[in-house]
Amino acid sequence: MDNKKKIKILSIVAAVLLILNILLISMLPDNDAPVEITFWGFWEEEEAMHPLIEKYQDENPGVTIKYAIQPLKDYETILYGRLEQSDTSTLPAPDIAMIHNNWLPKFEKYLSPLPSNVMDEETYSKEFYPTAINDFTGRDGNIYAIPLQIDGLMVIYNKEILLKAGYSTPPSDWDSFMELAKDLTERDNNGKITKSGLAIGTANNITHSTDILSYFFVQNLVQLMNEDKTEIQLTSDRAIRAFDTYTSFVQEEDATWATYLPSDLTSFVNGDLAMMFGTSWRALDILSKTENIEFGLAPLPRLPNNEEAYYSTYWGTTVSKSSDYSDEAWKFIEFLSQPEQLRRLNQNAAKIRAFGEPYSRVSMNEELKENEYTQAIGYMAPYMKSWQIGDQTTVDNFLQDAITKVVEEEQESESVLRSTQEEINIKLAESNK
Repeated sequence: MDNKKKIKILSIVAAVLLILNILLISMLPDNDAPVEITFWGFWEEEEAMHPLIEKYQDENPGVTIKYAIQPLKDYETILYGRLEQSDTSTLPAPDIAMIHNNWLPKFEKYLSPLPSNVMDEETYSKEFYPTAINDFTGRDGNIYAIPLQIDGLMVIYNKEILLKAGYSTPPSDWDSFMELAKDLTERDNNGKITKSGLAIGTANNITHSTDILSYFFVQNLVQLMNEDKTEIQLTSDRAIRAFDTYTSFVQEEDATWATYLPSDLTSFVNGDLAMMFGTSWRALDILSKTENIEFGLAPLPRLPNNEEAYYSTYWGTTVSKSSDYSDEAWKFIEFLSQPEQLRRLNQNAAKIRAFGEPYSRVSMNEELKENEYTQAIGYMAPYMKSWQIGDQTTVDNFLQDAITKVVEEEQESESVLRSTQEEINIKLAESNK
């Protein structure tokens, strides 16, 4: 072979090797490439969140966190739609989003599991309350969200009304609690309620009607969801009894509440309601609407002889399966969940509103009990329970309709619950598959 041919072949080989080398380099991860993570939130204003984002970015050069506040109205539908679209198209979804503790069976297929190198299951179970590991563990055994808060139903009570009746706080047992509620209920000459002792028993004028009903299910040891999270069970004897107990409080002669009354929140703000059930965020609503009502927050009353069990309703922070930076997104969420950051976030929020979100870490429980607005949450958090429902909006709507059919249309509860169960399970078989 002459020299010209050798040079030509060597040139071709060199060119091919150069191209292969360029291709290989382009396929390697670029640790210096900028990372931009989109975070959908809605509870915390930018003024509260931004200092923590700045701190993380300073400690992690090349990472940018874009915090975008979302409206709570229709959030479940909007987030699900974006995650679904990103799974089948190039339309973007947020890298980080918040999901309610009931939503996981519906959202799990579009989420990225928490990597064990960021936080393993043993650490998670130790750091967060039992309700969190139950609520955010998927059917595949992976964990899908880290809570930055803990919250649940409490008794919100008018201090002045209770003090006049000789009580500094509501009774802790259910029978005494209901006796007080009936004693505090006032009626006009026609028997209509003018001042209520407790808002309970209806759907349309009670803010947390389905949460309260779910608390009754918890107290009555109802097994609400099947193992696959695709069916709800509303027709067991325990479920029917819990439902009938809830609706009985507007059906009895000594009822404490009625369908013709304004909403529980309006009645409470107007001073016409002694006690209602709500979360810490409902307490903030009351504070934003009036300065004339002095109120307190107490743990939920319990049925006699039952184990301690309360109802949790709160949010977890998760990562989209379609995120290009899922590991970095999880690292940021874990950073936010650290005690130092939770305290700072709480302090920042307290400059904007009356108090910040109740701490999600078990190790910070005593700090919850030091604040009058989170003290009850601190007491109940270790014993809180909930269910992985999935399509919460659909289930809530059906349960509210069931309450209305029994209370206002006087339909028989067992048949209503049977048809409600069938309708819900048709939806869950699709949404939670």
